[in-house]
Amino acid sequence: MLNRLKNLKIVKKLNSKLSPKLRWLTFANKNIDKSSADYISMISGVDELKSNSDARRLEAMVREQLKEEFPNIENMKSYELLVDAVMHNLRKKQLQAMGDDE
Repeated sequence: MLNRLKNLKIVKKLNSKLSPKLRWLTFANKNIDKSSADYISMISGVDELKSNSDARRLEAMVREQLKEEFPNIENMKSYELLVDAVMHNLRKKQLQAMGDDE
């Protein structure tokens, strides 16, 4: 019976109209830091920002490339530092390229 109600057009319409308002009201009652990821996900309904997902995907690519070029490097102590350094250099070059375009 409940499954039938979920499929009704009016229920779907109410869900889509009320969902953002309900998210806002539930979040407004909590006093959370507005720069946090929780705030963004509660307000927008988006779990992860595109920029964060792009950064994670880039880091995964860097890790794969390092493992491919240097076998067993992930077992070394300096592996995380190397990944961080490569990511830092990539972001720095990206920022410089963005600055040159402006």
